Amino acid sequence: MTTEALKLIHDAIRDGGRLSSDYDLNPDVNLPAGRKLRPAAVLVPIYFRDGQARLILTKRSSALKHHPGQISFPGGKQDSEDKDLIATGLREASEEIGLNPVSVDVLGCLKPHETVTSFNVTPVIGVIRDDFTPIAEPGEVDEVFSVPLVHVLDPEHFTVEGRYWQGTLRRYYAVPYGPYYIWGATARMLRTLANYATQDED
Repeated sequence: MTTEALKLIHDAIRDGGRLSSDYDLNPDVNLPAGRKLRPAAVLVPIYFRDGQARLILTKRSSALKHHPGQISFPGGKQDSEDKDLIATGLREASEEIGLNPVSVDVLGCLKPHETVTSFNVTPVIGVIRDDFTPIAEPGEVDEVFSVPLVHVLDPEHFTVEGRYWQGTLRRYYAVPYGPYYIWGATARMLRTLANYATQDED
């Protein structure tokens, strides 16, 4: 599956995927054409162990003001000193999980994902080629964990769920794994990759 998984990822990068957003499953939402989005990036870190490709994710600190306790990729907004959004993703991964940027082979990027918090997030996909022991950033990250890449590349593992936000039902993707509830923007970006397993268009 390792070779097949990487082929799917390379296909997704080559095509770029579709633009996605937190509103994809909510067609009743009318977004203003002139809205301002802040550039941001996440690193989608993949590593190999015992012949299996795995994906690293974080559980955000429950003390954070925004998205406390949620599952996410390491990432954040672009800073003025960042050369580009790839540099943003690598810097954030260094800060949040202690990943040395020189240990990452960047494969490429998917098209940006718009969030309800007005960020335009570019997923940067990279393979960790060296041994790596995560170090969670105090105050930002409660836990660093991994899931088999094959799990999040299987469209059958995704569900569409919903909850009320600002008085309105909002639907979103979820791809649970064990005790981890992966949902929202993170699940939507992973769903873009999973689309290439079946060539779906959603």
